[in-house]
Amino acid sequence: MVRRIALCALLLFVTSRVSATVLLPIEFRELVASAPVIVHGEVVDVRSEWVDGRRAVETFVTVEAADYMKGDLGERVTFKVPGGQLGRYRTVFVGAPTFQPGDEVVLFLKAAGPSFPYIIGLSQGVFRIVSDAQSGRRLVTPPAVMAAAGLDTVTIVRGDAARRAVPLETFRESVRLAMAEGAGR
Repeated sequence: MVRRIALCALLLFVTSRVSATVLLPIEFRELVASAPVIVHGEVVDVRSEWVDGRRAVETFVTVEAADYMKGDLGERVTFKVPGGQLGRYRTVFVGAPTFQPGDEVVLFLKAAGPSFPYIIGLSQGVFRIVSDAQSGRRLVTPPAVMAAAGLDTVTIVRGDAARRAVPLETFRESVRLAMAEGAGR
């Protein structure tokens, strides 16, 4: 009996920290309103570094800005993404996007103090741009999780028409309309 109590006490004191990520869907107008910076550009550098006394890895991504739809952080902007890999060590952060040099993206960024900017809503603040094979037009692909106006819950449906890629010009116009709507409130 004493051994069981001692074992329970030992297990109680030796527990490790448990954490979780909860990703709440954000509506597009809210995303536009909450982002001080919306940048369209190409990823030119991706590097991972140790943080928190070598307990975790974060990735630092540099984008060469083609244009800003809102705000301005200069020709190149470096932002951080939780998680990454250094050699055989890897930190996984559920919901965090990954990048490769050459990716063309539209990013919704925010900064807290003198730190590096970060993406709002993790993957929700990253819109990837692809070229249409037939027309050659650049199309903006929305993230998998994006709330619709007025809905509290989000169901992810394969082939959902709301997730169709739109031309970059149409996306820019959607951002402008959302900013105008936010200013009118």
